[in-house]
Amino acid sequence: MYVPVFANYGDLYRFVAMKKVFPAIIVLVTLSLAGIILFQISWLQNLWKVQEQKILFKIDKACIAVAEEFAKQTSSRNIHLRGGRLGMRLTPDRLTRNIPTVPISQRYTDVEVEERIRKAFDKEDISHLRFEFAITADAEELFVELQSKNFMPLFSDSVHNKVRFYPVLPETGTVAEGLSDGEYIFIVIPDYKKQIWQSLTWLVTLSAIFVVILITAFYLTVKTMFNQKKLSEIKSDFINNMTHEFKTPLATISLAVDALRNQKVQSDTQKMQYFSGIIKEENMRMNKHVETILQAALMEKQELKLNLQPLHLHNVIQHVMDNFQLVLNEKNAQIQLMLNAQNDLANVDEVHFTNLISNLVDNAIKYSKENLSIKITTHNTNRFLLIRIEDNGIGMNKETVKRIFEKFYRAHTGNLHNVKGFGLGMSYVKTVIDIHKGRIKVDSTLGKGSSFTIELPLHKERD
Repeated sequence: MYVPVFANYGDLYRFVAMKKVFPAIIVLVTLSLAGIILFQISWLQNLWKVQEQKILFKIDKACIAVAEEFAKQTSSRNIHLRGGRLGMRLTPDRLTRNIPTVPISQRYTDVEVEERIRKAFDKEDISHLRFEFAITADAEELFVELQSKNFMPLFSDSVHNKVRFYPVLPETGTVAEGLSDGEYIFIVIPDYKKQIWQSLTWLVTLSAIFVVILITAFYLTVKTMFNQKKLSEIKSDFINNMTHEFKTPLATISLAVDALRNQKVQSDTQKMQYFSGIIKEENMRMNKHVETILQAALMEKQELKLNLQPLHLHNVIQHVMDNFQLVLNEKNAQIQLMLNAQNDLANVDEVHFTNLISNLVDNAIKYSKENLSIKITTHNTNRFLLIRIEDNGIGMNKETVKRIFEKFYRAHTGNLHNVKGFGLGMSYVKTVIDIHKGRIKVDSTLGKGSSFTIELPLHKERD
C-alpha cells in the first residue's frame, strides 16, 4: 500500500482536509442533481395532466358542436331521406302528423360524419389527433348504426384508448322533437397517452436535453475535482521526490567539502582526488535531475525540437548497452541482443532516441529481481522497424500498465520506496515516440516481467 510522504505539516493538513471535504462535495452534488431530476419529472407529469385536460376540453367542444349541428339538421322543416320517399316537404298542415324517426345513419355516410368531426377538430387545433367514431341509438346497449372501420376493436380496449360519447338532442318545440331520441356520437382516441406525449414532443425533448446537459456538467465538475485531487497528490509526490533527489547529493557534497578542509586529507593526493571526484559525480547527478525537469517543461510546452537524421538503430542500441555494462555486471544480469532486422535505418534524433532506449533499459534494471535478464530483439515489417525490450523484473499490474506513460506517475512497490525518480521517464519516452510518428506497446505480468515494443517508420530513400 502506498503511503504519501509530506514535506511539512501544512501539506498534511491540506491533504486530510481535502479527504474530508471531497466526499461531502460529491454527496451534495449528487443530491442536488437527483433533486433537479425529480423536480423535472414532477413538472413533466403536471404538464401532461394539464395537456390532457386541455385536449379533452377541445375534443368535447368539437364533438358537442358536431352533435348540435346534427341536432339542428334533424329538427329542420326540410328532411331529406336516404332511401324510401325522397324530397318530402313538411307543410304547416302536416306539422301535427306523426313523422317516422330518421336516424343520422340514413342521412349521412360514414365518410361524411368523419369529415364533419375532422373539420371540428381542425377548428379546435387538434387536427393531429387520430380518432374512430360510431353513431349509436343507445348509450348503454350500444346499438351501432354507423361506425368507422376500426371503432369496435379500439372501443373494447379502454385501458390504452380514451372513449367519449355525446348525445344528439334535437331542438325542443319543433315537429322533429323526439325523432332522433337516444342517438349518440361515440369518439375513441387510440393510444391516448401516447398521442398526448407526442403533442408535447418539443417540450419533452428540451427537458431531456436540459437534463443531459445538467448531468454532463455535474460529471465534468466531479471529474475535474478528481483530476485536481490527483494532480495535488502527484504534485506533493513530485516535490517530495525532487527534495529527496536533491538533498542526497547536496548532503554528499557537503560531507566531501568538509573532508577536503581536513589537513590530513589535503596532504593526501589520492584522498583529494577521491573526494573531488565525489563532488564532481554528485554535481553531474544534480545536473541530470535539472535536465530531466527542463525536458519535462519543454514537453509540457510542446517545444521539444528534433534533429532528425538517418541512423542505424542497431548501433544506438549497442552503444546504450555498452554504457550500462558496469551496472549490469554488478547485478550479474544476462543480456541477449537479437538484432535480426535486415533494415535498421530510420530517421531519428540521436540524442533523444538514445535517451529513450536508456530510459527503458534503466527501468528494467530499477524494477528488477535477482537474476535479471534483459532481451532486446529487432525485426522488420513492410514499412516499420520493431524493437522489443523484455525483462524478467517485478512486472506491473493492469492499473500501472494503463497509467505508465502519465507524467509524474510512478509505480509503487509496496511500502518500499527504494526506486528513485520523478516519474518523468516513461512520459518522456511516449513523447519522443509520438514525435517520431511511432508507436509503443506495453505488455506486463505482475511478478513475471514486462516488455516494451517500439514501432518506428523506416527511412525512405529519396528518388
